[in-house]
Amino acid sequence: MSGAQDSNDIDKAANHIDANNGQIRDSDLSLSSEPAPFVPITSEAGEETFPSHEPLPGDEPLFAHYEYLSPRRPAPRKPHFGDFLIFLLVAYGGIRSSVLVVAVALHYHLFGVSTLKQAEEEIHYKIGSQAAWYVITLVLSSVVFPLIWRKGFFEGLEWRASAAARHMWRLLGAAAACFVVALADEILIPGPANTPIDQTFHMPGAIWLLFGFGVTLAPLIEEITYRGFLLPALCTAYDWTVEQITGSNAPQPRTDGSIHWSMPAMIVASVVSSIPFALMHGEQTAYSIGPFLLLVAISLVLCWIRLAVRSLAASVMVHSSYNLLLFSLMFLGTDGFRHLDRM
Repeated sequence: MSGAQDSNDIDKAANHIDANNGQIRDSDLSLSSEPAPFVPITSEAGEETFPSHEPLPGDEPLFAHYEYLSPRRPAPRKPHFGDFLIFLLVAYGGIRSSVLVVAVALHYHLFGVSTLKQAEEEIHYKIGSQAAWYVITLVLSSVVFPLIWRKGFFEGLEWRASAAARHMWRLLGAAAACFVVALADEILIPGPANTPIDQTFHMPGAIWLLFGFGVTLAPLIEEITYRGFLLPALCTAYDWTVEQITGSNAPQPRTDGSIHWSMPAMIVASVVSSIPFALMHGEQTAYSIGPFLLLVAISLVLCWIRLAVRSLAASVMVHSSYNLLLFSLMFLGTDGFRHLDRM
């Protein structure tokens, strides 16, 4: 009888098909919202049981085993002290290479100089050897550090020239403020006369070479060394030390991936990095207290600008503009560098 009943059901469904277009009427497609009842299962003993939703003995719950992924460690903050040490090695390679440049110049008797003793007293060799050192160091760094950082050299140092351009007038104002501080320092705490830098200025043809060098290569390499490598390395070292001692987490990078340090780290790093910066120029000023304090103050301003604008190009702009103002005052005071005895 079950076969006959199934045949009747099929005939009833066929009668609901529209003979004109062969489509099933919507009224015949309504589904019941009531769930289908469980169909009992009859055992061999004649007892009716219902299917169980419990897993079979060989089955395991879903997600019983899954791969554990450890949290991703934050990327190392760069440049750190390791990068700074590599930069020092690169700079050492640069100075050794500059010695070869000087040896070649002596071999060909450039500027009429043929001995090392003569080269020490000749301004073209003094400035030229230092310029060669800076250029070679810059070229080598542009090759070495992209291999380590997987990014461009200036990108890794947060050059960000566009940020410096946006704040150009403020940066020039900061350079002018540093210039005023330098004038006040010279009046209140004057340095000694006839310092090594003064003697260099009086060398024949030296003033224009010093002028060009002092507003281009010198501020660029000094900013790369002190505000590009040393300052960030000290900031990172301070936050890491505090994290190890207190167990607190160091500030995490910003959403754009840029490095972020705590305020105490930036203050301490600025002060510490300004001391070797001032000492580097100490020989030129006979290690007098007035110029030393001035250089520390100028360095603190440059550190603040580098950290506030997050741009190494910004501190280079201020440094170069400050040097330009100093040379401009010297130019005006000596009648176009013709009367250096007025300095």
